Amino acid sequence: MTERIVVVGAALLDGGRLLAARRSAPPDLAGRWELPGGKVEPGECPETALVRELREELGVDAEAVERVPGEWPLRTPYVLQVWTARLRPGSAAPSPLEDHDELRWLAPGEIWDVNWLDQDVPAVRETLARLDTGAR
Repeated sequence: MTERIVVVGAALLDGGRLLAARRSAPPDLAGRWELPGGKVEPGECPETALVRELREELGVDAEAVERVPGEWPLRTPYVLQVWTARLRPGSAAPSPLEDHDELRWLAPGEIWDVNWLDQDVPAVRETLARLDTGAR
């Protein structure tokens, strides 16, 4: 059995808005939107990977807040796990530095205005469900 590789995704939140990142590569994913993040390196904990990936991809200083329940299959052997995250005080604003060509902060009513990658849709839904219950 192949060992699974965890990919962390960040539900980066700011003032009730969620950050979506548009892929610029690879060609089969370009133009679709995702939660930013990337692979957990050997010996790295997911929260550390999330902070590192957000620094590399977006140039921000962020912190993981809590894991969104669930795990979503990507292409074998990868699985997606999502954490809510927030920018630390004094962080730069996010910029599309690596693998993305556009970023968009989406208010709750705008979440489905972008063409999410298929594998990110259930993770985004679960994140929104958590935000709704957290707000009550």
